[in-house]
Amino acid sequence: MSNVTSPQRVAAGLSELWSPRVIAEVDDTYVKVAKVHGSLAWHAHENEDELFLVLKGQLRIEMEQETVLLGEGEMFVVPKGVRHNPVAEEECHLLLFERKSTLHTGDVVTDKTRSLAEQLR
Repeated sequence: MSNVTSPQRVAAGLSELWSPRVIAEVDDTYVKVAKVHGSLAWHAHENEDELFLVLKGQLRIEMEQETVLLGEGEMFVVPKGVRHNPVAEEECHLLLFERKSTLHTGDVVTDKTRSLAEQLR
């Protein structure tokens, strides 16, 4: 049985910013979408890499050693342990690949932090 999903459609339909939604599972990895605008928070994921793929708009990923700018269709993997801060000057839609153990805002908790239960709804 197949489950066809449009990440673009799901991301566009989200009403809350910086609140990822799990849309699929691949082994020990969640595939998530998010609608973002503004800045999330400086944080790190000590034991997990994090893949960002831009579906719409632009995303800047600030890191202590460099900053990358992603446009539509571009992706970047933040290596485990690297402190980073995603920033979107305008509304941006993302596809994320994260291990199931990855905490939303890693080693920090802010008002934008979402639990796994919130991401699975």
